[in-house]
Amino acid sequence: MATLFESQAPRPLADRLRPARLEEVVGQDHLLGPEGPIGRMVAQGRLASMILWGPPGSGKTTIARLLADRTDLAFEPVSAVFAGVADLRKAFERARARRKDGLGTLLFVDEIHRFNKAQQDALLPFVEDGTVVLVGATTENPSFEVNSALASRCQVMVLNRLADAALDELLGRAEALQGRALPLDGDARGALAGMADGDGRFLLNIAEELLALEAEEPLDRERLADVVQKRVPVYDKAEDGHYNLISALHKSVRGSDPDAALYWLARMLDAGEDPLYVARRVVRMAIEDIGMADPAALTQAVAAKDTYDFLGSPEGELAIAQAVVYCATAPKSNASYKAFGAAMRSARESGSLTPPKTILNAPTRMMKEMGYGAGYDYDHDAPAAFSGQNYFPEGMARERYYRPVERGFEREVAKRLDYWARLRGKRRDDTDRPC
Repeated sequence: MATLFESQAPRPLADRLRPARLEEVVGQDHLLGPEGPIGRMVAQGRLASMILWGPPGSGKTTIARLLADRTDLAFEPVSAVFAGVADLRKAFERARARRKDGLGTLLFVDEIHRFNKAQQDALLPFVEDGTVVLVGATTENPSFEVNSALASRCQVMVLNRLADAALDELLGRAEALQGRALPLDGDARGALAGMADGDGRFLLNIAEELLALEAEEPLDRERLADVVQKRVPVYDKAEDGHYNLISALHKSVRGSDPDAALYWLARMLDAGEDPLYVARRVVRMAIEDIGMADPAALTQAVAAKDTYDFLGSPEGELAIAQAVVYCATAPKSNASYKAFGAAMRSARESGSLTPPKTILNAPTRMMKEMGYGAGYDYDHDAPAAFSGQNYFPEGMARERYYRPVERGFEREVAKRLDYWARLRGKRRDDTDRPC
C-alpha cells in the first residue's frame, strides 16, 4: 500500500494514464478483443503462459498487470536486466506459498530476451507444473532470443506498434486529464504521431512537455521540431573563413565552373587546409550533385583520396585537383540525393511499419507458420527478371522517390524505370482482372 507521501509524489503523465482495465488498452484489439487469443482466455477464466513480443510503448507491461488482475493471480514482476537466478528462486518460493493457499501467480519477466540460457532454463519446471503462469515481454524476436524449450511452453503474442488512431486516442486522454488541448495545429499533431513511431509511452512523455508550455498560439510542424528536438549546434565563428571557402568550392563544382572550383581549391590548400578534408568533401560532391548522372565521378573522387593517402603532398594534391575538375565538368543530378531525403522523411513519418511477410526470410519454424516468405516471387525466374511484386510495407501506398533527370547516364536509367513501371502495371492489371 502506498504511503501518504508516496500518493502525493509527482507521477509522469504516462503513468497516470496507465489503463485500469484491459478494455482501455489501445491498439491491440487483435489480441485483447472478444475474438483475440488473450480475449478468449480471459473470457474462459484461464490463462496460459505467453511471450508478449512487440515494440517499445505498445503496452506489454500494462497488459501483463491487467491480466493478473482479471484472472485473480498475484502479480510477481521481475526485470531480466537486474534479476538473477537467486531472485527467481525467491519469486518461486513466494509462488509455492501462495499455491498452498489456493492462489495462483503470474510471473512477469520484463525483457526476457536478456536472460541467459541458464536463467531461462530455471523457469521451465515452474512453468511446467503450473507453479507460475509466465508472461514474458520482449522487443526481440523470440525465435532467436528465447530458448526453444521455453518457447514451446509459451504462446507468442505479437503486439502491434500503435497506429495513428490509437496514438490520437492517447493524446485525447491526456488532454482530458489535463483539462486543456495540446498547443498544436492539425499538421503538427500529425507530425507528433510520426515522431512517436508507434510508442505510446514516448508520445505521452512528449505530450506532457507540450502541455506544460505556455504557447501563445498553436505550434506548427517546424516549431514542434524546435521544441521537441535539440537544435543542431552552430559552427564556431572563428572558423567562418574555413566554411566559407569550402562552400565556395562546392557551389562552383555544382555550378559546372571548373576554373572557379580550382581557384577556391588553391585558396584552401594555400591557407593550410587539410587536403584529406577537401578530398572527403569532393566525395560528397560526387554523391550529392552528380550521382547517377555520372557514377564514375564517385570513383574519381575516392581514387583521389586514395592517391593522396599514397603519395602525400604535394603530388597527391594534383589528384584532388583532377577530381575537382572531373566533378565540375560532369553532368549534374541530385535525383539520388533528393530521393534519399524524401525516403528519410517518409521513414520518419511512417515509423516502423512491418515489411510484407512475402519478402521476409523464415529461418525458424515459428516464422514459417506465421507466413514469413509465403508467396515470394523469385525475380530471376520471372520474365525479364522482374516480378513486379510489392516491396513497400503492408498498408502503405507505393511511393516514388527517385526521379532521374534527362542528363548523362540517368537518361538510360529513366528508360529502365519506365519499362519496369509498365511491367508492374501489367502485373497489377492481371491480378485485378476477374477470373
